[in-house]
Amino acid sequence: MLALRRIGLVLLVLFALLNVILAFHAARFTYFYDNPEKTPSKKPESYSTSEKLNAALFGLKLKKSVVTDYPKIPYETLRLTNELGQKLEGWYIPVEQAKGTVILCHGHASNKSRVLCEMDYFHELGYNTLSFDFRAHGNSQGNICTIGFRETNDLKAAYDFVTRGGEKNIILWGVSMGAATILKAVPEHSLKPSRVILECPFASLYDAVQGRLRSMNIPAHPASELLLLWGGLERSMSTYQYRPSEYAKGLTMPVLLNWGGNDPRVLRHETDAIFQNLGTQQKQLVIFEHSAHQSYCTNEPEKWRATISRFLQASPQPQSVSKPVTALQMR
Repeated sequence: MLALRRIGLVLLVLFALLNVILAFHAARFTYFYDNPEKTPSKKPESYSTSEKLNAALFGLKLKKSVVTDYPKIPYETLRLTNELGQKLEGWYIPVEQAKGTVILCHGHASNKSRVLCEMDYFHELGYNTLSFDFRAHGNSQGNICTIGFRETNDLKAAYDFVTRGGEKNIILWGVSMGAATILKAVPEHSLKPSRVILECPFASLYDAVQGRLRSMNIPAHPASELLLLWGGLERSMSTYQYRPSEYAKGLTMPVLLNWGGNDPRVLRHETDAIFQNLGTQQKQLVIFEHSAHQSYCTNEPEKWRATISRFLQASPQPQSVSKPVTALQMR
């Protein structure tokens, strides 16, 4: 009996210790430290063994991403304001006789300088572009990131800026966290973009956490569940209800969904769930067979440019609920 009590006590202590460790993980996953030295953060995949061990015990200590590159064409620097009064830095590049405006949303731990390839091509196609740093990223204010849960308000600030200028043809483009933010923001704020381009969005925050753990070679269970629990408590988020795959039902405009066939963070079943739930008949799923969780614009430029050009040139068709949903899948 005494032995059973000791075993029970040991298990209780280990469970408490696990919760302490994962509480640190949850806090650090959603916090970006100020980076006055402007030093770039490593990706978990490039960590040394000792760095991975330290990260496994205490969580990733993420620094605010550094804006390292700038547009080579004339641009305007903007200061947008979100619901917290935080200033968000953006770059606006107008063109003469523009076909519309593309708003670009970067991914987690990234910033607007990482989407210059995409921005340049949209500009080449004749569109104004607006890229901006989400809160806690790049040159924007704040330290807390909610992985797209509240960043929808940052996107709303950018969207409102464009609509105040009288723009009617707005295209939303986003990658990873930026794509998940678009999926949540469109129904949440009743945004009316004419088209949406999504690249490797996660299906749920639970899936995103599992993807991060996979990148660090940490067992997914029960760490994923406890990380969501602590993250929700620390950031006052409905973590288990944060499901971009469900928000996809609210997108009724033409949608292009791109995914990398070698993506270790966002898996095929997540992509399929989002695609199936999209609330439009005018949807395309394009698979970039030679890409992982990265920019398709830089990794498979010819295919990406052709895909984007074809999608933007296609004429929207009237929606009809009586017809079955069809999709174009390209490899």
